Amino acid sequence: MRLGIGVIGYGYWGPNLARNFGAHPDCLVRSISDRRPERRELAGRHFPHAAIIADDSALAATDVDVVAIATPACTHYELAKRALQNGKHVWIEKPMTSNSDQAKELAELAASRGLTLMVDHTFLFTGAVSKMKEVVDAGELGGLYYYDSVRVNLGLFQHDVNVIWDLAPHDLSIMDHLLGPSAQAVSAQGRGHFHTGLEDVAYVSVFYPDNLIAHFHVNWLSPVKIRRTIIGGSKRMLVWDDLSQEEKIKIYDKGMQVTTIEGIYNVLATPRVGDMTAPVVPFTEALSVEVDYFVTCVREKKMPFNDAQAGLRVVSMLEATDRSLREGGRIVELRRD
Repeated sequence: MRLGIGVIGYGYWGPNLARNFGAHPDCLVRSISDRRPERRELAGRHFPHAAIIADDSALAATDVDVVAIATPACTHYELAKRALQNGKHVWIEKPMTSNSDQAKELAELAASRGLTLMVDHTFLFTGAVSKMKEVVDAGELGGLYYYDSVRVNLGLFQHDVNVIWDLAPHDLSIMDHLLGPSAQAVSAQGRGHFHTGLEDVAYVSVFYPDNLIAHFHVNWLSPVKIRRTIIGGSKRMLVWDDLSQEEKIKIYDKGMQVTTIEGIYNVLATPRVGDMTAPVVPFTEALSVEVDYFVTCVREKKMPFNDAQAGLRVVSMLEATDRSLREGGRIVELRRD
């Protein structure tokens, strides 16, 4: 029996969700909800057999098994909570909620009801991130030193969140997926330039055990679009350029060769240069892969790796950046409850 899908929100991302759930052989889009008449009209043209509605009645509809929430972040908590209370599995857009208390409550509610709650961190399902995960987990880079990410463009300004909450969830979720859930503290600095009270340029640092540090530059004001991540290790270094049409991932056999001379207190560090390799990265539509994974998790009662706890970790880091920004970039310890 196919899963009945109710999509709430048919703006920017909702059509992609509806299309991919509609194309899955084990799913049937039962309803699409949006408050705007023009979006409902568009949804009706693409999904003539689905109920096109203006309210959120899908949260309690008997023919809906899964609620896919693609609405503004400030609405996620209430919609997801009601869906879970009504026994629905939940797919929720990033960021999961507006604060960590809400995320923690949803995680506990989903667990207590035995329901799947998955956060749509779509980049985790790209061929590039899957390959990076394989490389990191295999220890090919050696001990990790740093994680550096740039996500900038002359972008679409948001009116309810700053540039960190808008862009950084992508990269924080990728970092958490690759490095594991051991981040200890966060520091952030940023500035806004248009009297909106929201930062449009920001820099975020995340601190891990063993001197591993991650750094993020997010920016709505860049004249060029850059999507690049560098991971430095003791053996090799990896560069991911998401905008490259060829060789999205390059692995450099480069590093620093450290030797001691004339005793332990004289340390000599010299560059070590080797070959560059570009592993094959399969091209697949990440959202299609993610939908199939979600359906499998629901059917087999498996815990997804991008579950509510992963969503909670990302929200906790975002929340910590707010506090750090208010306090001049102070390092903020992450919650461990």
